[in-house]
Amino acid sequence: MEIQEKNISRDNFEQCIKCTICTVYCPVLAARPEYPGPKQAGPDGERYRLKDPEFYDAALKYCLNCKRCEVACPSNVKIGDIIQRARLKYDKKPVKLRDRMLAETDFVGSLATTVAPVTNFFLGLPVTKKVLNATIGVDEHRQFPKYAGCKFESWFKREAAPAQSQYSKKVAYFHGCYVNYNNPKLGRDFVKIMNALGYGVQLLEKEKCCGVAKIANKLIDRAKHDAKINLASIRAAVEQGMPLLGTSSTCMFTMRDEYPHLLDLDNADVRDSMLLATAFIARLVENGKAKLVFRSDYHKRITYHTPCHMQKLGWAIYSLNLLRSIPGIEMVPIESACCGIAGTYGFKKENYTTSQAIGKELFDSILAANVDLVATDCETCKWQIEMSTGVPVENPISIIADALDVEATIKANRK
Repeated sequence: MEIQEKNISRDNFEQCIKCTICTVYCPVLAARPEYPGPKQAGPDGERYRLKDPEFYDAALKYCLNCKRCEVACPSNVKIGDIIQRARLKYDKKPVKLRDRMLAETDFVGSLATTVAPVTNFFLGLPVTKKVLNATIGVDEHRQFPKYAGCKFESWFKREAAPAQSQYSKKVAYFHGCYVNYNNPKLGRDFVKIMNALGYGVQLLEKEKCCGVAKIANKLIDRAKHDAKINLASIRAAVEQGMPLLGTSSTCMFTMRDEYPHLLDLDNADVRDSMLLATAFIARLVENGKAKLVFRSDYHKRITYHTPCHMQKLGWAIYSLNLLRSIPGIEMVPIESACCGIAGTYGFKKENYTTSQAIGKELFDSILAANVDLVATDCETCKWQIEMSTGVPVENPISIIADALDVEATIKANRK
C-alpha cells in the first residue's frame, strides 16, 4: 500500500478533474482510434491497474510520450509518465530484436561509422529496406539518417581540445549519439559559437546515450545503467563550475525529467545546471553578458518547428529569439504540431502509417510556408520533416554558426 501511495503522489493522478483537455491535444487519437487516449490510458486506467494488473491495455504502446497531454493538463497530472510507467511495469512481452537494435544507438553507431560509406549505401537500397521490413519489421518506406565517416569525439580530441585550455570560462557539452555518429558538424558549430563568445568547451569524462530510445523500447535496466554514468560525469563537470549544455531538446529533456520520473534517479543537485545550448546563449545575450554579430550576406526564409519535448521544457522562445536576432532571416510562423516520429516509434512497421498521419498537418504547413529551411532542436524531427517534405532542416545552432561573423563576435566579446 505504501508503494501505491508513493506512485499516486508522484504522478499526481488523483488531481485529474476529467476535463478531457488532454484528449483534445493528443496527436495519436485521430490517427489510431484503438488507442484509448491519455485520460483513459493515464489517470483513469491507473486507478484500475493499482487494483488489478490485468486491467493493463496493450494499446498503451501507441502512446508517443510526446507530453502534449501534460502541457495541456490544468491540474499538473503527469499523464505521460503514468502511461510510460504502466508500459514498463505491466507489458511482459519480450523486447524484439528490432527494438534492441533501434535502442542501442551507441553500439550500432560505433559499428556504422567505421564503414560509413558502405553502411549508407546499403541502408539506402530499396532491397535492403524490403529485407528489413520483412524480417525485423523496420518499415520499408522509412529513410535512415546517414552516418558520418568520423565521429565528433574523434574530431574534437584531435582538432578542438588543445585550444580549449586558453579560455577561462568553460562549459561541458553533452553531444549525444546524433552528433557523434550522424552529424558532427552540429558539434563543430557549437564549439565554434562558444569559442567566439569566449567559452571553452569540454566533453564529459564519460558519455552514454541519454537513454530515450532504451526507455521507449523497455530496456529499462540498460537505460538506468547509462543514466548513472551520465549523471556521474555531469556532477563532476558541475563541481568544476561548468554548466552542462546540449544541442538536442530530447536528450536534455530525458536527462532532466525522465531520469527522476521513469528511472527513479535523483538529479535534483544538477538538474538546473543542464540546459539546451540555445537557452544558455540566449540568456547570456539577454543579460548583456555576450554579443553575437552576424554576417550581412546571410539571407534565408525560415520557419521554426517546436519539438514536442521542447514544448514541455518551455524553451522554444530561446531558439526563436536567437534566430530572430539574425538580420538576414525572415521568420515564417506555423502552428505547433507533432511531427509523428517520436524517436524510434516511426521506424516500426506497425507504426509507420500512424506516424505519417500524425505529421501530415505539420508537413502541409511547412510546404505551404514556402521556406528555404526549417529550424528545429530535435534530430528525429529533422529526419521526419526532411523525408516527408523534402525541405532541408537544421538545428538553430548550425544556422547561427553559419550566419555568424566569427571575427567580429570574438572582438565584441573580448573584455
